[in-house]
Amino acid sequence: MSVFLNIVIENISANIIYLAVPLILLTVVVSAVYLDKKSIPVILVALFAGIIFGGDGLKFWEFSDMVLANKFANLALVFVLFHGGFCTKKSTLKSVALPAVGLASWGVILTAVFTFICLHLVLGWNKNLALLLSVIISSTDAAAIFSILRKQPLGHKLSSTIEIESAANDPMAILLTIIAVQALSTGEALSLNVFVWEFLWKFIAAPIFGFAIAKAVVWLINKLTPQENGYYHIILLCTALFTYGFTETLNASGMLAVFTAGITLGNMQFVHKQGVYNFSAAISMISNILLFVLLGVLVEPRNWLNENLFLKGILLFVFLSFVARPAAVFLGTIGMRIPFREKFFIAWSGLRGAVPIVLATYPIAHGIENGMEIFNLVFFAVLLSLMVQGSSLGKIAKLLKLSTPSSPEPPYSLEFFTKNNMEAGQRITVFTVDLPDPEGCEGPVIKDLDLPANTLLLMIARRQKRPTEIWQVLPPRGDTVLRGWDQVTILSKVEDEEKVRDVLLEAFKA
Repeated sequence: MSVFLNIVIENISANIIYLAVPLILLTVVVSAVYLDKKSIPVILVALFAGIIFGGDGLKFWEFSDMVLANKFANLALVFVLFHGGFCTKKSTLKSVALPAVGLASWGVILTAVFTFICLHLVLGWNKNLALLLSVIISSTDAAAIFSILRKQPLGHKLSSTIEIESAANDPMAILLTIIAVQALSTGEALSLNVFVWEFLWKFIAAPIFGFAIAKAVVWLINKLTPQENGYYHIILLCTALFTYGFTETLNASGMLAVFTAGITLGNMQFVHKQGVYNFSAAISMISNILLFVLLGVLVEPRNWLNENLFLKGILLFVFLSFVARPAAVFLGTIGMRIPFREKFFIAWSGLRGAVPIVLATYPIAHGIENGMEIFNLVFFAVLLSLMVQGSSLGKIAKLLKLSTPSSPEPPYSLEFFTKNNMEAGQRITVFTVDLPDPEGCEGPVIKDLDLPANTLLLMIARRQKRPTEIWQVLPPRGDTVLRGWDQVTILSKVEDEEKVRDVLLEAFKA
């Protein structure tokens, strides 16, 4: 009997990842479905699931390899940022470039400076500890913001400002952290001249690399037009991974390059774009949840009480969220004509997440004193940020009257995979157009639309509120009247996609 038990135990140990990961992920999904109506973010559920099943909880999965966790976190962030860029419209990007880039550069520096002042001069914390905490937690987190903010009914300009800032502020936070870690571990500070040139290289070269790689990929897709839809998914994976790896090899910001590549792909026309988008969304969701589960498993909550980190973590969160971040936002956006209410919301939306936790592993890797204390403090402050700020964004938006009605996602969609005949010069794609506000407003009759030749409307999804909320699937007919918030699925030539969108949207402006 003892022999049998030993064999079972050995098999469980050997297959723990196949047992633990699926069970944890299923727990996250089931919990998130029930908690979603209470505005509790899925990443917060994932974080708690990791803590509960980890070494300080049920000990179902014990993991403490900081180096491996760092590598996986970077991998997950690549797909989260890529999809975030894919969803960003070029027109929106242009309108928010100044405030987003400003907050991603000098906004990060101001946040770090104000946090250091609060921790060292006000609370009297050790200078080295205050310095490291200030730079590590100075940036907002794209993974957290994308997963939470896109569920809030906000205007595109406001939400895009916050999202683009979170995707673009990694280079500055990483540079500040490297400078602080290098100075404290070797005693050699990085000169201002080197700092400026490194930042400029990371911030300018990365978008160029991301744009160039994405353009090349679109050309390749439209040239090859593979007949298997799985090939397009492989191309997407290769694009995201190669963009990050190539850019990091040249010492630029891989995360910013990946985000730029996503924006470029999302604003270009190519074969099977809708299918690529759906696959990107799925990979992003999986990566996001896995990332926060792993971070939850990695942390050791017992240290929060043993080392008196509980109170310190609360103080770090309070000064960061209520003093440093608001001061950085209001000072960093002077002269940009952003309304006070929007500035306040931007300040409250400075969610911390995976990136600060990943940066918190740097002091441990370089053997800096109190490295584990720094990691636990950052983790606890991030946890509070997700719990307090992440769960209240919707309520704050309503209180500030920034909530705007937005078209909900229908419970179904239509995806075709089109076989393209390159010899005949046919490149066909299927895509969906969301018709504009307000909901239910009467638009054009389909037969009156001046659509390009060989364009076919496949399906119209329309929400009906009375007597109960249901979704209708309408077969498009010549005498069908389109209405605001309808979601129209269309089959057309790749090169006609932009014109089709323009025809449909301009018809509602007439």
